[in-house]
Amino acid sequence: MPDFAEPLARLIQEIKRLPGIGQKSAQRIAFHILRTDREAVERLSQALIDVKDRLGLCSICNNISDSEVCLYCRDDSRDKSVICVLEEPHNILPIETTRHYNGLYHILHGSISPLRGIGPEQLKIRSLLHRLQEGSAKEIIIATNPTVEGEATSAYLSRLLKPLGLKVTRIAMGIPVGSDLEFADEVTMLKSLENRREL
Repeated sequence: MPDFAEPLARLIQEIKRLPGIGQKSAQRIAFHILRTDREAVERLSQALIDVKDRLGLCSICNNISDSEVCLYCRDDSRDKSVICVLEEPHNILPIETTRHYNGLYHILHGSISPLRGIGPEQLKIRSLLHRLQEGSAKEIIIATNPTVEGEATSAYLSRLLKPLGLKVTRIAMGIPVGSDLEFADEVTMLKSLENRREL
């Protein structure tokens, strides 16, 4: 690595800690910050501090929120009989952009992964069960990622929730729109066949 002045080298090292940022990207970002006027840098640093100081978790669904209850849980127009269970807060965006889902959410903040030492106790499952005892939910949509960990989490939740008399569904998985069958791996193809529907 080239020698940089200590403050710049330290900035590059801190930027490299961000996910998906390597040495060259970190250097480009650091030099951009160096060339930017002081007011813009202060706005950036204040935005970073505000994220840490002013955001927390919704007391109902565990989504990121700037108040005790997030905007989805506060919205009286949403269907309280359906709860979509997700691994992380950023998973809400793809569902919301469809403009077809109007239920509530529950964020687990991870997935079951024995290899990483993450079991059901480390996830926000207990708060989901507490919420289901108090609320009016009739259907739980499990929308964990289509990974080994996501599938394990889905299977665990299904076994846990079905005895409660709720309708438990899993999002469909398969071939993405616009792709060719020749590029599908066998697991994706299997899921596509399993999740087929009548026309």
